[in-house]
Amino acid sequence: MIDQEIINKINKVFEESFEIEKGRLVPEAHIFTDLGLDSLDIVDLVVALQNAFGVKIRNEEKVRDIRTLQDIYQFISSLKNEENKKSD
Repeated sequence: MIDQEIINKINKVFEESFEIEKGRLVPEAHIFTDLGLDSLDIVDLVVALQNAFGVKIRNEEKVRDIRTLQDIYQFISSLKNEENKKSD
């Protein structure tokens, strides 16, 4: 189960950084075709997500598989879970 706070923060990044209307931010929305981001926007997205969540996003295989908002939700959730396990 993905924390609603994670979903809200990610959606806020899309709203504020890319001026995407809240109604378009559905889990199945494809980042490129539905939301209109391009490869340069992805760099900005990574920076914004790192700042919003205080995590470091590396060029991992998991990152390359991200296509939809749901993929981002799951990716950030797994990063936060890993971080929590390290701090326990």
